[in-house]
Amino acid sequence: MPTELLRQQAHIRLALLLIWITPMLSTVNQIAARIAPGVVAPHVLAFGRWGIAGLILTWLARRELWLMREHIRGTWYQSLVLGGCGMWICGAWVYLAGESTSAMNISLIYASSPVMIAVCSVLWLGEYFTKRQIIGVALSMVGVTHVVVRGHWSAIAQVELVTGDLWILAAAIAWAAYALLQKHWHSPLSATARLATICMGGVVVLMPFTIWELSSSATPTLGLQAYFLIGLTALVPGLGAYWIYGWTQKILGTSRVAVTLYLGPLYAGLAAWLVLNEPLSWHHLAGGLLILSGVGLVMVNQKKSKLGHSE
Repeated sequence: MPTELLRQQAHIRLALLLIWITPMLSTVNQIAARIAPGVVAPHVLAFGRWGIAGLILTWLARRELWLMREHIRGTWYQSLVLGGCGMWICGAWVYLAGESTSAMNISLIYASSPVMIAVCSVLWLGEYFTKRQIIGVALSMVGVTHVVVRGHWSAIAQVELVTGDLWILAAAIAWAAYALLQKHWHSPLSATARLATICMGGVVVLMPFTIWELSSSATPTLGLQAYFLIGLTALVPGLGAYWIYGWTQKILGTSRVAVTLYLGPLYAGLAAWLVLNEPLSWHHLAGGLLILSGVGLVMVNQKKSKLGHSE
């Protein structure tokens, strides 16, 4: 068997493993969003998070970034757009939403993001999506909703929209745009180098809003807890989740990787059970089974597709 084919198969197996970890790392950001109000301002937190992550990534990819400087200079607008979507809107705006909306609303609205990504990947990027994978997406979305409403579907009718819901809706749309544009704008850069350039763009977009917040008397004074949140979000959901998402998307495709975002509410429930001693109920188990079954359908079909033929 050719070496290149063996390497490709090894990358696919690794990507199929890592995509189950990404939503777990992202739950750290949800915890930080609940702690942040009164501790650190939204844009200050996002700026610090991506500033630290960007510095680390730039150091790791410094040789590649220097060699590819002409390409980076010529595609500066891509870094700004991706940074604006992924680091500003999906960063600071999520923290802003946490100040006024509920966890139920956040989960329900964010659940629309994988659907948008999957549909646009097929219509815009021309990715192959089978009936089995469509069923998998539907099962996952039903599972997410079942977990969020705690098994009581009538609770959906009681959801009241507030200002924070608009922030989350914008973040869901921005994440879909971030994922789709990364795939649309093919880049010769490695996952590390590309994320470094996106962080640079995100920091530039965040800077004026951060300066405005720091100049406001209503902004909380930065303390030890604030610096801890900035460092934690930079390393775990920042470097970890974003890097893995970008790399696996190159290997497996945009729509398939997006489906694993449905694991977020399941992982959040498990984290609350293990860390915060919150009870684990039957709706968690039923919803989790639906989510895992749906993601499994998409991933198994993806593996067959990738090993059987190139898209």
